[in-house]
This record gives sequence, structure tokens and C-alpha cells, in this order.
Amino acid sequence: MGQGIKEDKGKAVIEGGSRRLMMRVLHTYFVMARGMTLGVRAACFDTEGRVFLVRHSYLPGWYFPGGGVERRETVGEALTKEIREEGNLEATAPPELLGVYFNRHVSKRDHVLFYRVNVRQTAPRLPDREIVECGFFDPANPPAGTTDATLRRLSELRGELPRAETW
Repeated sequence: MGQGIKEDKGKAVIEGGSRRLMMRVLHTYFVMARGMTLGVRAACFDTEGRVFLVRHSYLPGWYFPGGGVERRETVGEALTKEIREEGNLEATAPPELLGVYFNRHVSKRDHVLFYRVNVRQTAPRLPDREIVECGFFDPANPPAGTTDATLRRLSELRGELPRAETW
């Protein structure tokens, strides 16, 4: 494998400076293509009350599924697309918008719409170049490496923290 790329469970994973460069290139593209960036993320719960999390090849840690809202795409369409692509998930009830967060860690103009969604998984989600691992977890005991923002959102969902305005 090339510098900045390692193998994890048979999949290429971008790491270190290469990951930062990749994120900078992608974000620069999004700024040029979109002006303001807008994304969706969802706390997806199954019938057992477990939350679905994903681990990407290009970012460290566990996240809620989600992604950017593209031109000519509604936030609802983006949400449906992202949970399907990242987890083979489909909503079993209308998603509930929990908040709009300013994500200053990405840029000075990035916002995330955060939803709570009851879901069912239509098929297992196999690892690929984007998602190296995913699954349902106890929201009170997420996997090691879960990002700080994801942990804060889970605490907000449990009522342990007030809802923030920043991601």
C-alpha cells in the first residue's frame, strides 16, 4: 500500500497527512461547488433501541450515518440516500429533525441537520472503500473511538446535556 494508506480488515484506509489532504481537497471542492455546505446526519435506531454507527476509511472514529446535501436534492432525499448507502437502512417512520448545528470544525459555513430516525436494515452492509465497518450499538455504550460530537449527540438524546448549536 502507498504512503498514508494502510490495510484494515482487507480494506484500504487513508490515514495521517493523506487523510487531512483528502479532506481539504474534498472540502475545497464542496466550497466551490456549493458556497455554503449543508449536511445531514441521523441517529438511526432499530426496534431494540440500538443506534447505528459507521466507521469511514477516510476519517478516524465512529459516526452517525450522513453526508452532504447536493444541488437539486432536498434534505429528506439526502437523508434517505445517506442512510441507505451507508447502512442499507430505511426509515420505518418519518424522521424527526432534532436540530441544526454549526460545524465550525469543518469550515466557517458548514451546517448539519441532525435527525432521529427509526429504521430497519434491509440487508447487511458490507465493508467497501468508504465504510470499513458499521453496526448497531447500545447508545449508552458506543464502541471505543466514537467521535466526541457523536458522544455529545447521544448524551443530548438521553437528556444528559442540553442541545447545543455547534456540532
